[in-house]
Amino acid sequence: MSDEMIIRHGSPTLAGLKTGNLFNCPYSDKKELLDNLRFLNHRLVPKGVRIIPLRLSEEKVLLYIYRPGKLKKDFAVKETSELLEEYGYTVDEPGRCIVQLSRRLNESEEFPHEVGLFLGYPIEDVKGFIENGAEGYKCVGYWKVYGNEHDAKKQFEQYRRCTKAYCSQWKNGKSIEQLTVAV
Repeated sequence: MSDEMIIRHGSPTLAGLKTGNLFNCPYSDKKELLDNLRFLNHRLVPKGVRIIPLRLSEEKVLLYIYRPGKLKKDFAVKETSELLEEYGYTVDEPGRCIVQLSRRLNESEEFPHEVGLFLGYPIEDVKGFIENGAEGYKCVGYWKVYGNEHDAKKQFEQYRRCTKAYCSQWKNGKSIEQLTVAV
């Protein structure tokens, strides 16, 4: 797992625009992967960002890069906490919620649809996805939109521009620490 991969898949989170990002990463040695994650967290935690493995298979890991402070604020929203509680999450402890999400990812054949709440997606879009079985959406970008299409498209473009700018800056010599906004 390289800094470039983290930047390519997590720029909106590094920039403080988004609560979190999820992405798969290939790996060949579990100890090396965990050592890399420890080293990366040592560099990013002071900026308010963490990266953890949610699910490991033999050849790839599902990584979650997130801002704990933003996640806590997101989960404090009544409608969000109520939906998470319906799925058995203990919302007053976001860390425990992440453990529960990881457990759900590892135990279920189906991807848990509430994962969008861990990524900062609008509640109406997460509910729309759950209630409509991924059908009847207005548009698709970083997620399927059931609510405010105009605002979602603006966010998608903001995330796209951020990723492009961060990848360019990284190629021009900026480190991941320099690109990570302290929030």
